[in-house]
Amino acid sequence: MPVPADRPERTAPPTGTPRAARGSSTSAVEVRRSPRRRRTVSAYREGDRTIVLIPARMSEAEERRWVGVMLDKLAAQESKRTLGDGELAARARRLSAQYFDGRARPASVRWVTNQNTRWGSCTPAEGSIRLSHRLQGMPEYVVDYVLVHELAHLLVPGHGPRFWQLLEAYPRTERARGYLEGVVAAERLPHRPGADQE
Repeated sequence: MPVPADRPERTAPPTGTPRAARGSSTSAVEVRRSPRRRRTVSAYREGDRTIVLIPARMSEAEERRWVGVMLDKLAAQESKRTLGDGELAARARRLSAQYFDGRARPASVRWVTNQNTRWGSCTPAEGSIRLSHRLQGMPEYVVDYVLVHELAHLLVPGHGPRFWQLLEAYPRTERARGYLEGVVAAERLPHRPGADQE
């Protein structure tokens, strides 16, 4: 996924060696600088790592900016590939293992089309989790947040302090909640006449 970069600054010395990106909230990001790469930036997944390829002469500020851009692009691409119910259930099991030591064990996890006012729901007695189809196409971290939220309900049914303490384990909780709040706010904006013709 190459993307043309802005003209690189010529003050950063070319290193040609990979290094881990700082400040990333993903599992592992490795930046590789190339003296042969002049104008493009690209990124791809390699196992549980994300590799970002940039021109060697890019400054550290440009590197940080482009790592963020490319992570967002990869997440958007991945979220467009709609997960089936089986994949969604596997993802829930992985998240339970990662954030709850596998203690949250859903009996079923599936997409539903009848939830237009909630992003997800959980019936602890049955161990069932349902996610609104409206989440399909949203960034991966947002879908993961809703899954983690519903998994937490398998351990703590209500929204008391213990529940929110469980959710603190997921590092992108605030960002995902902000994203979803923004979607809801945008849906409530009045429709401007003629906006469809623009």
